[in-house]
Amino acid sequence: MNILNLLFTKDGLTYQIAKNKSIVEEKSYFKDEESPENLISDKLDEVLLKQRIDEIHVISALNHFTLMPEGFSEHETGFDLIAFNAPVNKENEELMLSINEKFKVQFYYTFPKNFYKKIKDLALPVSFNFSGEKFLNSIQNKNNKEIHINLYHNQCEFFAIDQKKVILYNNLDVNSEVDFLYFIMFTLSKIGFGINETNFFAYGETTENETFISELQKFVKNLKIVYDNIPNKNFILN
Repeated sequence: MNILNLLFTKDGLTYQIAKNKSIVEEKSYFKDEESPENLISDKLDEVLLKQRIDEIHVISALNHFTLMPEGFSEHETGFDLIAFNAPVNKENEELMLSINEKFKVQFYYTFPKNFYKKIKDLALPVSFNFSGEKFLNSIQNKNNKEIHINLYHNQCEFFAIDQKKVILYNNLDVNSEVDFLYFIMFTLSKIGFGINETNFFAYGETTENETFISELQKFVKNLKIVYDNIPNKNFILN
């Protein structure tokens, strides 16, 4: 069986084709100032035209989301809740739900309707998930104050966890070491995590973001790089 894995990030698309749990093809596309406006949409069209795809798995790391406790059922308020974090457009965005039973939380998130339609129109088995839910499900934590950081290309998401309870989740654009460090340190002060009592864990594009990691190491003493997204073994897509 050939499985197409799609990861959508801010201004980015990564795809993998997996066969028998081995990655046989992988490529990423990222928009910049010189890219055509429809770059991601056009690249998605190209990817979806690939032959012999039997199933599609979609992960969205787009930062239109909100985090709620498990069991929250007022789904009709999903757009309004997300709007507290980011501007939403009901005409152009599909409202989605991902539930994490391990930590008893759920994510409402939106996904571009044009991408959603392109994928669904193939009439293949398809699953959608939010990157935060998939990341959270992979975390092995202890009864400590912990910060888990997943790094992408110019983007990161992170969880603050205390006593096996999610205290905070966020997903943001990161374009400089200053932005990254300010965000992490500001968050620690707001939630009352002492820098010396908190254990930090980094995942994802740690090599690409090596300067972020080295700057963070100047301020925190308990930092572990769990793994790096080496080619053909992209964590968030496996």
